Amino acid sequence: MQFILQPTFLHNDLIKLIPLQESDFDRLFEVASNPLVWEQHPNPNRYKLEDFTNYFKGAIESKGAFLIIDAATNETVGCSRYYDYNETDSSVLIGYTFIGTKFWGNGYNKALKKLMLDYAFEFVDKVYFHIGAFNYRSQKAIEKIGAIKFDEFEVEYYGETSKLNFVYLITKN
Repeated sequence: MQFILQPTFLHNDLIKLIPLQESDFDRLFEVASNPLVWEQHPNPNRYKLEDFTNYFKGAIESKGAFLIIDAATNETVGCSRYYDYNETDSSVLIGYTFIGTKFWGNGYNKALKKLMLDYAFEFVDKVYFHIGAFNYRSQKAIEKIGAIKFDEFEVEYYGETSKLNFVYLITKN
């Protein structure tokens, strides 16, 4: 069995991950257009249409992005993706994640990461995360699920200037 960046079967009691489609733009932008979502992110302007359009284009082109849906209500929760799969290193990255403020503090991020990690660890031994140096909320969240910060360097997000990021790692048991 081969690692697929965008499987169609990832879900749990709280969320469903649906492969991102062009037709999802409006519903995802509705969630992303809140400036609070991006306030600690390396690009705090993604709530603006032009910046979000670039983010969305990169998500579609990655062929690893998901629309996160609330399993009970079918509301749009946010977006995340797998990227930079490296078979030789037995690794993949999870990131470009955002979750609407309505869903903060309610277990959605933890459920998302568990779902994505469980699937990834069927195929790889290491999962990396790039998190903005000033994105304290995401740093704390990833540390709560066992990630260890082990490096920092400039990351150039799709169509954006490079920004300082911390690199976190979770390894397979």
